[in-house]
Amino acid sequence: MLHALQDLLFDSRFDDLHHPWVKVFCGDVFRYRDGLSLVERAELGYRRVRAINGEIASAEELASDPERLIALHEWAGFVDGTLASQANIHYNLFLGSVLDLDRERTVDLAPFAALERYGTILITETGFGNNAADLETTATYQHETGTFDLHTPSPRARKFMPNAGATGGPKSGLVAARLVVRGEDCGVFLFLVPLTGTPGVTVDPMPEKPGFALDNSITSFEHVTLPRSAFLGGDHGTLTEDGEFRSTIANRRRRFLRSVQRVTAGKLCLSAAGAGAMRGAVAIAIRYAHQRQTFASTGKGTVPIFDYRCNQTRLLGALATAYAGTALLRSATRRLVGRGESDALEVDNLISVAKGWLTWRTREVLIECRERCGAQGLLSVNRIVDALLPTEGAITAEGDNLVIWSKAGADMLIGRGYRPPTVDTAVISLQDNDSLLALLMWHERYRHRFARTRLRRPASNRWNNAVNPALDLVDAHATRLAAQSLLTAARGTTGTARAALDLTFRLFALQRLAPHTGVLLAEGHLTADQVRGLAAEIDAVAEQLAPHALTMVDAFAIPDDLLQAPIAG
Repeated sequence: MLHALQDLLFDSRFDDLHHPWVKVFCGDVFRYRDGLSLVERAELGYRRVRAINGEIASAEELASDPERLIALHEWAGFVDGTLASQANIHYNLFLGSVLDLDRERTVDLAPFAALERYGTILITETGFGNNAADLETTATYQHETGTFDLHTPSPRARKFMPNAGATGGPKSGLVAARLVVRGEDCGVFLFLVPLTGTPGVTVDPMPEKPGFALDNSITSFEHVTLPRSAFLGGDHGTLTEDGEFRSTIANRRRRFLRSVQRVTAGKLCLSAAGAGAMRGAVAIAIRYAHQRQTFASTGKGTVPIFDYRCNQTRLLGALATAYAGTALLRSATRRLVGRGESDALEVDNLISVAKGWLTWRTREVLIECRERCGAQGLLSVNRIVDALLPTEGAITAEGDNLVIWSKAGADMLIGRGYRPPTVDTAVISLQDNDSLLALLMWHERYRHRFARTRLRRPASNRWNNAVNPALDLVDAHATRLAAQSLLTAARGTTGTARAALDLTFRLFALQRLAPHTGVLLAEGHLTADQVRGLAAEIDAVAEQLAPHALTMVDAFAIPDDLLQAPIAG
């Protein structure tokens, strides 16, 4: 059973894709350290990146391999949330973008591959968040000298909040700036800028973020001169020898999106860090719940707190969410790796949906597991609480979740990369997995229909009428995808593993359907008796799943040297 569960969780690729990272993260530099200041924790994160770098054959190969990169973040997300952010920024956003955009290979990557310099990325400005295509930083081309003048024209154009500080060593950044050629605004592109020791670059440290030690800063540029080679136009922006701008893309917003396309992979890296943090927290909380004794409900002797149904259903619900979230991550990763021109829009939409759902669910699971561990859950040495602030950062980074879901919901309502699911299965029983999946599909179809109705209402601002129903649609879609991914994977197993996974799916589906039974009853997809019996059905499924809980967390394959939490030993 254990090996079957592990194969499901890791797509039968634990040995070649995940185990090498497990070995790395069992190293001494990754062990928990108490009593460090935030600056010391940030420095430790950079030392840990160097340790990772020393274990890989090539930084460029890692940046070019999305499956390895995502696997790295799954393990880093639990070990050190600051490290996960640093790795995403350096390997994915910085190195990955340079490899994608520097078509003529003019950038010397050796200092970044050897970590003599760290790479970061500077897109968001204090006045411009998710509407970064409208940012104000300018890079004006000087044809006479063949250089660019990089400038921050106003306080609201200062870059917010890259890890451009002095911690960790010298840094260079990819700066998103509006290319101006002969007075013409050509759109936003990336420019390679040495941040450390460059005249005209001002880096102001930001206030502390408790529990999240990334050296974020406010960065501005006062007429910084850049060589022509700093311009990373990719295959969609070139400057001729005569100083003329040429582009294969007419739309300036699309040029910007092409320049920052590695943000899509970054969304999955953040999702992976969340999935890893979820699995770690669930493993700690369930093991502790089996060890911590309390008085028996009969009043005689003691029992593990896991025996109490109020703890059991919540912890098993977190376990089911971790399994479903991991299955969704695997599905989204496969789609990213196989993405082509024909399905690019659908895949990008899927990744935005998955990122919001996984990072929000990570926060829910961490809070639940922390609370189930009582006072022990408040201690950093027990690992769970330290993952909360980095998760908050992930919810905001690579596109604030609410904003990227609003964009995804708008695309779904007009049929861009989305069609409502077709439901072939009639709802028969809450004990039937096909019926439960059908209910999730019916709920998604209802949310789509309701949001479309709101969008059609006459109003001066129709989108404001539809945006909240659209967000409900995205949530229903993501939940259905996670459940469907888990059920599909479960059906590839047999025996005891299949039985445990069927129960896991049922618990996940029932708990996610519970808030929506009123609508499903009104729409005729549930009977009144089924609604009345739902709470008892959840308890019954949890009771059947409970004996498998320890084996199911053992399948997360987190060795004690990596888990490290004293309460889970």
